[in-house]
This record gives sequence, C-alpha cells and structure tokens, in this order.
Amino acid sequence: MTNRRGLAQAAGRWSATHRWAAVLLWLAFVVVATVAGGMVTQHEPTPAELTNGEARHAERILSDAGLSLPAHEVAFVHSDRATVGSPEFRAAVTDVVERIKRTGKVRDVVSPLDPAGAAAVSADRHSALVQFDMAGDAVEAKEEVQPVLDAVARSAEVSPSVTVEQFGEASFAHKYEEKLHTDYTNAETISFPVTLGILLVAFGALVAALLPVVLALTAVVAAGGLLTLGSHLVHIDQNGSSVMSLIGIAVGVDYSLFYIRRVREERARGNSTEAAVSAAAATSGRSVIVSGLTVMVSLAGLFLSGNGIFYGMATATIIVVAVAVLGSVTVLPALLSLLGHRIDKGRVPLLPRMRAQDATGAEEAGRRGFWGVVLAAVLRRPVVSLVVCGGALLALVAPAFSLHTSDPGVSDLSAKSLPALRTYERIQGAFPGSSTPAKVVVRADGLRGAAGEAALRDFTRAVGAAGPRLSGPVTYRVSDDGKVAVATVGLAGTGTDDTSVRALRALRTEVVPDTFGKLPGADVAVGGTTAASVDTNANLSDRAPWVAGFVLLFTFAVMLVSFRSLVVAGFTLVLNTLSVGAAYGIVVLVFQKGWGEGLLGFTSTGGIASWVPLFMFVFLFGLSMDYHVFVVSRIREGHDRGLSTPQAIEQGIRGTASVVTGAAVVMVAVAGVFGTLPQLSMKESGVGMATAVLVDATFIRIVLLPATMRLLGDANWYLPKWLDRLLPAAFTEVAAADASGAPSGSGRPAERDTVSSGT
Repeated sequence: MTNRRGLAQAAGRWSATHRWAAVLLWLAFVVVATVAGGMVTQHEPTPAELTNGEARHAERILSDAGLSLPAHEVAFVHSDRATVGSPEFRAAVTDVVERIKRTGKVRDVVSPLDPAGAAAVSADRHSALVQFDMAGDAVEAKEEVQPVLDAVARSAEVSPSVTVEQFGEASFAHKYEEKLHTDYTNAETISFPVTLGILLVAFGALVAALLPVVLALTAVVAAGGLLTLGSHLVHIDQNGSSVMSLIGIAVGVDYSLFYIRRVREERARGNSTEAAVSAAAATSGRSVIVSGLTVMVSLAGLFLSGNGIFYGMATATIIVVAVAVLGSVTVLPALLSLLGHRIDKGRVPLLPRMRAQDATGAEEAGRRGFWGVVLAAVLRRPVVSLVVCGGALLALVAPAFSLHTSDPGVSDLSAKSLPALRTYERIQGAFPGSSTPAKVVVRADGLRGAAGEAALRDFTRAVGAAGPRLSGPVTYRVSDDGKVAVATVGLAGTGTDDTSVRALRALRTEVVPDTFGKLPGADVAVGGTTAASVDTNANLSDRAPWVAGFVLLFTFAVMLVSFRSLVVAGFTLVLNTLSVGAAYGIVVLVFQKGWGEGLLGFTSTGGIASWVPLFMFVFLFGLSMDYHVFVVSRIREGHDRGLSTPQAIEQGIRGTASVVTGAAVVMVAVAGVFGTLPQLSMKESGVGMATAVLVDATFIRIVLLPATMRLLGDANWYLPKWLDRLLPAAFTEVAAADASGAPSGSGRPAERDTVSSGT
C-alpha cells in the first residue's frame, strides 16, 4: 500500500503542528485582504458589459463617441379631481419646477404648461410630467439626486390636494441600491444566528457550533476585500457582491461541518486529537478540496456565457469558495488542534441524543434514526425505490420544460417594497412606454447635414404612423463631431412584456430600416432596457449549451479520476441533473405560474429572471458534488476495506446521513434568506437552491444513490484496463488510521479513503 500525503493531509498536519503560526497567518490574510480592498473602489460593469448583441453594439457606439445620455427624470403630477388647466394643478406644477431648478443639480427642465412640454399631459388631463435631466455624468447622477428628491418631496407637502412624485434613472438607482444594501445587511445578520442554531442542534455543543460560523465570517470578510480588488479585472455588480456573502456563509459552514464531524468521530473512537485531525485531513479535508475545486471550475463555465453579469457572479463566487476551502484545510485543523477536547465545551443539555451519537459513532446513530429506516427499506427494495422516487422527481422536473426567461426590469422589486415603484406604475398607467424608451443609435457621416435631418424627420413620422406600438416625443442628440446620434422613442407595454417585445421588433425591422437605415454607410443599432433583455436572452439560448456541456464534461472527468469508475461518473451526471431539474420545475410553478405569489409576496412576470437558470445550473451542479463526493468517498472506503458493495453502501450512507442532513439544513436556511429578499430574482434563486439541496440530500443521497448502487453491485467500480492506464495516477489509497499516525481506537479495520496525492 502506498502512503503518500495529499495536499489536504499535508496542510492539515502542518497546521496542527504549527498551530499558532497557522492561526496568525490566517488572521493576517484576512486583515490584509480587507484593508487592501478598502483602499480601492469596486468597479461595476459598464452598460455594454451587461447585455449582448445589438443592444451591446449600441452601447459601444455611444461609449466610443463619448456620447452618453444624461440621467432622465420626471416629476409626476396628478390629481383625481383637478385637471392640468385648473389653478391648483398649475400652481403645483409651477412650484415643483421652481424648486427643482433651485437645486442646481438639473438641466433642461421642461414644464407641461409650456408648448414644448404639451405632449407630457395625459389623455384625461389629470396627470402631467415635469421632465428634466440630471446635470453631469449619468453614472454619477444617483449620488447627486438626493437634493432633487428632497425638493420634490417639499413640493408635495405644500400641494396636499395634488400628488407630486419623482421617478427616473438616477432616483430609482439611488433608492434601489439603498434598499438592497439594507435588505442584504439584514439577510446576513439573520443568517448567522440561524446557522448557529442549526449547528447547535447538529453538534450539541456551543464551541463546536461557533467554530464554523467564525470561519465562515472571516472567509466572507476576506473574500469581500479580494472581490473589490478583483473587480478591477472583472467588473462586479451589486448582485455579485450580495450573492458572494450569502453563498460564502453557506459553503464556509458546510466545509467546516464535514471536517469537525470527522474529527469528533475519530476522537469518539479513542484516537488522540492529533490523530483525529490528521485522519480528518486525509478524508474530509480531501473531500472539501475536491468539492471546492469542482464548484469553482463549474462556476468558471459562466465565463463562456459572454455576459458581464455572469462574469461578475462567477468571479465573486469563485473567490469566496476558494477562501472558504483555504480556511477549512489550514486554520480549521489548527484551531481543532488547539481546542482539543474543549471543542465539546458548552454542551446543550436538551440534546442528549447528539452526545450519544458522538459516543457510539455516526453509523450506529444512522442505523437507529429516520434515515436509517428509510435506507434499510431502499436496500431491501431497490427497484421499487428507484421507480417510485425517480417517478416523483420526473414529475417535479416536467414543469421545467416550459421555463421562460425574461428581464423583470424594475419589476424585480415589488411595489410594496419600494415606493418609487408605485410611482412608476402610476406613470405607466398615464403614459404607457414613457419610462422604458428604446435608444436608436446611428453612426454615419453628415448627421448634422440635410440627409441626417431628413432621416430624423422620416423617423419621427414613422413613429407616429406606427400606432400604439411606439410613442413620442422623440428626443434626439448628436455627438460634437456630428458622426453619432441617438434618438429615444417610447415602447408600448411595461418594457419587458410581450407587448414591448413586439414594439421593439417593429422598431428594428420596420421603422429603423426605412429611415436611418437608408443613410449612406450608416451603422444603426437599437438598445435600451427592452432590447437588452431580448438580446441577452437570445445570447443565453446560444451559449447555455456550451456552458452546460463544459460543466457536465468537467464533472464527469472529476468523478472518473476521483473514483476511477465510468459507472460512478455516469450516474453522477444523471442524479445531479435530476436535482437541478426538480429545482427548475419548482421555480417555474412558484414564480412563472405564480403559485407562490401570496406566500412569498410578489407579482409574477410570467417568466424567470434571465440570469437565474444558468447560474443555478452551474452553482448547484458544483454544489451537488459537495455531498456526492463526501458520501461516495465513504462508500469507497468500505469497499476498499473488503466490504461487499451492499455492506459498503449501507455503512457509507448511514455514516454520512447525519452530517449531510446538517449541511443541507444550513444550506437550505441560507437559501431561504434569499427567498425573503424583495428582489424577485433573488427569491427565484433562493427557492431554486433550497429545492435542489433538499432534493439532493434526501431523494438523491438517501434513495436514488443507494438504490442505483445496490442494483449495479460490483459494476459500480467498472473501469476498462486501457482507460485505467490512461488516467493520471492522481489518487492513491491511504489508510486514515495510518495517515494519522495512530491506531484506531475502535479496533475496527483501518479505514482507507481515496485521497489525491495532489489534493
């Protein structure tokens, strides 16, 4: 038997031997990463990076020409009783115009009482818009808009009989980011005590429960600093930062849970702390590294998406998973070695069962528990279990085939959660299409000449002739060199619904080709919110198979090399696909079909946010390997000790059931926090992740996995000799007891675990 140390075992032994050095190095790493990140600002994606296709081309033309549209705002003035011509309505309009101008933060203010603003009066004359642009750069406008918001609020106070409200790009972004910051801070605050409570139940001791939480917290803090630095290479938006924090908590706790549980099991068998830590490093430490690498490489598949949103999310999540893995295999063994038997301090008196489990071993607890009973039934009737459970999962997967993606736009937040959205809805009701205009970008010579002016007149007439699909007024802006122009025009609908999509199609295929498209040498592209949604969805449809193929191929390769079995690698793909498919099905039913509107407090948009399905697939496929590697490694341990395949399955599943359940509960709890956020896209991802983890830890690991392996028998480990010779000798059998340098206290045969010589 070859006994070579893998990276996990070597790191664990070094940390356990140099305990204080490992702890101090970790603290120094966290401090340096945090301070370095605090010295720079986070770079967010440009508009061109957040979309694809023609919409991206439009943004790039504008950027290259230095022609940026100012942040457009409106003050919405409405009265149920008075009309625009009444004295009280006119007084309210005049007051808000004067107050806005006095802020010094605006330009080009157009009153609906002036001839230039006559089109900004609703058909029933009970509503009007005061239109203006924020002075300065559009990107920075959200930082300068508060004085204008205050001015509009004061105007509303002095005109109580008339509603006066503000909405626009800058004001919405300002309130939106403020709301997100508050909500995510609250979510993170909630997730830590909830996680601690779950770990108290899992471990039955306060110190053991606190350790994973502390490690996860420091990992998230360090990753936050690295993320800010990394954003100078890959731009990362608010969603990426927020997802990083919550996922960091979940994976950090999960990885620590596996490690600590193994140490306590080894100590309960009579091994010393040093031997227990070394054995855990050789087994659970290896599983943590394999799982973490799989998650990270799977997430790297998002770089094939061609979209900046996914680049940022992939980068943020890869960073936090890498830091969590690093902490789990370095500082965690050091802390466990320092604590020794004190890891069991702070016992919870109401949890005697957990103490019994530590004393008798996880296998015995698994035999007596609920999952032990289920497993026994599965192993007795594998065919029935496979058919019943597989059929139930396929029923959950079925709705996924009707999954439809869309960009929810401002509907990503409910009107109840942000007052600005109620203003948006009222404006949309009075002026359809006014809040989500399309941008027609033209690059051609002589736009300030006769040909350009004629094209603009033709375009304006064509918009008017398009009926209700397009609406004016058409605004027009030309670059200083006269070579690039942008015209804005309103689209019917909400901006992301089918009505808006049809209006966009008419603009692109009918209006633009017959007007600006006839200019000699013209390069014309249509952008804007609706165009970005349509083009991003089209891009995802093209790129998703490549991303999925990358993830599937990599997962197959990892399992093939890890367990040297074609069969294990093959059914891993099938089982993981089932759990992700079930999550898709639930998300479709709850959000696309609207079954969860009342419970979760949202209004269905008839689709799923564009980024959610692909991100879920990549992350969950990688995360499923977390439990899969841990469970199959235990089964392989038993098989390599000489147990029959059925015996190895029984021992492996029972020995890991409690820890997998605990890890899954932590992940579900954190995913549940996503479900409480007001963002619709975050609710979707939270429910999807919680569903996938629940399915994976129950139906997959307790029923389908053992039933499949029971039916396959020794064929589970099939690998052709020619392939065995071709595969890299990256994994070698290591006896956990030998690796620890101490005999097993239980008198059982030396356990062996497939441990990477490189991991």
